[in-house]
Amino acid sequence: MMDFLDKLPLSAVIFLCLTLGLAPFAPPHLYEKLRMLFRGELVRAIDWFDLVMHASPWIVLVFKLLRGSRGAP
Repeated sequence: MMDFLDKLPLSAVIFLCLTLGLAPFAPPHLYEKLRMLFRGELVRAIDWFDLVMHASPWIVLVFKLLRGSRGAP
């Protein structure tokens, strides 16, 4: 799994964050889903799926940046 993360270009991950991670753009869907989560309104399965789908590029970006900052080969 880490090999895949190492081979994945940072520019592609950033592109995914800016497109899938923020779409639709007004207001960002991820922001709406996180707000629903913290309010306890995230109850339907489609909402959980939506949260995971829009948050996944950001999670990959965080892992990629953390792995790169440790000086991994």
